[in-house]
Amino acid sequence: MRETEAAVVRGPEDYAVEPVQLDDPAPGEVLVDVRATGVCHTDYHAYTSADTDFPIVLGHEGAGVVTAVGDGVSTIEPGDHVVLWVLPSCGDCEYCRSGRPYLCQARRDTRGRMMDGTRRLSQDGTPINHFYAQSSFASMAVVPERQVVPIDESVPFEIGALLGCGVTTGLGAVLNIADVESGETVAVFGCGGVGAGAVLAANAISAGSIIAVDIDGDTLDTMKSIGATQVVNASETDPVAEIRDLTGGVDYACECIGAPATVKQSIEVLGPGGTAVVTGTSDSDPAELDLGLFTKGIKIVGNIVGFTQPRVDIPRYARMYQNGDLDLDAILTRQYELDDLGEAFTALDNGEVVRSVVRFDEGP
Repeated sequence: MRETEAAVVRGPEDYAVEPVQLDDPAPGEVLVDVRATGVCHTDYHAYTSADTDFPIVLGHEGAGVVTAVGDGVSTIEPGDHVVLWVLPSCGDCEYCRSGRPYLCQARRDTRGRMMDGTRRLSQDGTPINHFYAQSSFASMAVVPERQVVPIDESVPFEIGALLGCGVTTGLGAVLNIADVESGETVAVFGCGGVGAGAVLAANAISAGSIIAVDIDGDTLDTMKSIGATQVVNASETDPVAEIRDLTGGVDYACECIGAPATVKQSIEVLGPGGTAVVTGTSDSDPAELDLGLFTKGIKIVGNIVGFTQPRVDIPRYARMYQNGDLDLDAILTRQYELDDLGEAFTALDNGEVVRSVVRFDEGP
């Protein structure tokens, strides 16, 4: 057991950075010296929701250095630079065995706990809940081996953290789910972390028109800098009419908010045979759809973390960054200290950042 600093959330919007106790990694687990962690809307939702299991340490987009491994760990070694992937998976169900770990239901059993149903975090003998079996808003974290992905040491930790969930969800929407080809047209609705990833991916494979839709002018300027060929400010114009006027209907639309209005818009901008990739949320209201649109042969696909196979896709995206194909630096708007986590959440909620991370002091 060791002591570490963590942002302990005890109720909605009530947190403090405090010393907590962290147990050694159990069999199949890895201890990581966390160097950076992304600030995601999923964290913010848990931070503000009365349904969260408090007390809890949030954080699910970590990156850092492995310091120890539990018994049976065979793919990770101390000293490895790693990204901490968001979704726990069992490795043995039909979905994991068929290369679809993003469909594994084991994560349903990890609410507040590790894969074995126990917890590693405590404070003066009182257990503290985990978040996605990671809890990386802390200077150290114990994480299941399958969520720990080695990357090249030359990738900065703050960039590695971007690949832990949101941005990778957007990258995968284009590269894995839609499988967009060069010259095809793409519209992206909502240009936070997920949407920015979709724009970056579309630019990387030389899509044709890449149309970014958002309500923030600064965000749209960032999208232009990373490859959007056109931008639409949905607070000033009807995005469906604008996009159909520009393209006649796109081949692919990536909906990256999970709001009924943008889901509906992403479907309405499709041309015949087009595909909408929708990143939904579990508590959103139903979207009313015109069923006549299906006579155009369109498809709607749900986006679960970009259909990511973490040990395959995260190193691939890291190499694309190193090769200059993904300008992840351009979407990293701010970096914070752990003490400023509340400020980071406020900036996220206000739409002031595309992506931000919490940085930790580097260890020895």
